[in-house]
Amino acid sequence: MDDTDLCYLSAAELIQLYSRRELSPVEVAHATLRRIEAVDGELNAFVTVSSERALEDARAAETAYATGTAGPLAGVPGSLKDLTATRGIRTTRGSLLYEDWIPDEDSPLAQLLARAGMVLLGKTNTPELGWKGDTSNRVAGSTHNPWRHGRTAGGSSGGAAAAVVAGMGPIAQGTDGAGSVRIPAGLSGCFGLKPSWGRVPQFPSSFVETLSHAGPLARTVTDAAMMLNAMSAPDDRDRVSLPKENVAIPDLDAGISGLVVAWSRDLGYAAVEPEVADTAEVAARCFSELGCKVEEAHPATEDPWRIVHAIWSGAFAAAFGESLEQVRSRLDPGLVTIIEQGRRLSGMDVAGAYITRNNHYQAWREFFQRYDLLLTPTLPVSAFPAGTDFPTEIAGRTTTYLSWTAFTYPFNVTGHPAATVPCGFVDGLPVGLQIVGGWRQDAMVLRAARAFEQFSPWQHRRPPL
Repeated sequence: MDDTDLCYLSAAELIQLYSRRELSPVEVAHATLRRIEAVDGELNAFVTVSSERALEDARAAETAYATGTAGPLAGVPGSLKDLTATRGIRTTRGSLLYEDWIPDEDSPLAQLLARAGMVLLGKTNTPELGWKGDTSNRVAGSTHNPWRHGRTAGGSSGGAAAAVVAGMGPIAQGTDGAGSVRIPAGLSGCFGLKPSWGRVPQFPSSFVETLSHAGPLARTVTDAAMMLNAMSAPDDRDRVSLPKENVAIPDLDAGISGLVVAWSRDLGYAAVEPEVADTAEVAARCFSELGCKVEEAHPATEDPWRIVHAIWSGAFAAAFGESLEQVRSRLDPGLVTIIEQGRRLSGMDVAGAYITRNNHYQAWREFFQRYDLLLTPTLPVSAFPAGTDFPTEIAGRTTTYLSWTAFTYPFNVTGHPAATVPCGFVDGLPVGLQIVGGWRQDAMVLRAARAFEQFSPWQHRRPPL
């Protein structure tokens, strides 16, 4: 097969071929590096390509298969988001403040995926400190959507999503503080999972630790589950990391017949473009054909945006403290605006957000006692112009820096697992369906996503690069 076909094999397919000695991890690493060289000039998904490290990892994987010591991701090409610290590899965090930072310690994520045998292709682009839902910064520029140059790949894990969709590695790691795995996966057309809070360890911790999650992006649900298994483990550097809990891969095909599923077009408060909501609703109705009972429902909660804004802006304001004037000129102007908004908050404002957050969580806890899953549009719009911080208006309503992501951030507030699956196109650009599960029901979310993937396959679609 040619390089393109080779680069669109799934992680599961690669592992089968490696195990039968029908394909070499070194051959695949070379093909994937050639793919990056061929198409990333158009997309700008990678900030740093670690070619030497990739070939070193691939050779180690080849030896591991020969000696029967291969890890669960041995020889699978993948990438890490440029917020994730990697020892000896430049990690810019999308910021001029970290433009030349080379960490002397691996993050837990980097360690876990290396132990699993993943071939590290490099570091993928992110907005500065992951602050927005478009991937652009003054270090590396803008990442473009694989389906249409000039449109955003989403953010803040936009480089990760673009890489996966464009065949530059079947798996990629992202982080999600208000939707930053699901936003780019939804806008770029791949699968993305925000696991339960604490499922994947993070260090150094995010400024918004109580909202931040790390998760996989992939072209198939099975590949994402494999990656989640590899990256989930307790680590004492992350005080909230959960005990190890593997997803049983064969159980992904068990189906979801008999589940009670809620569909909500707008969660009662979200602005959404009608064509996007209509596309997601057609997909949601398919769950009836998968054996589920589908009802329209959502809890009677207010938009939790005020909670998110207080935590986000307060955290960034605290992180920069009195240093803002010294670094202002080197920060993204949009991020400066958030910091300034946070400085105007009182301690009571932030404490009140945490109190309200508990009430919001309880409303969703009661909701998931009645429903096994919730389905919504992943996002209210399709991909907007690259380099735009956010869509300023949706369905006639104005938005702010992250308030436009009204379907994703509620589940950063609650910590529930949530995934996005590709479910169609509007004007040639991908649309996602969000699948949300009950407390720590990651396996059920993956099983539902897999059932939909089998019913309405997407992994064969390739963008016109």
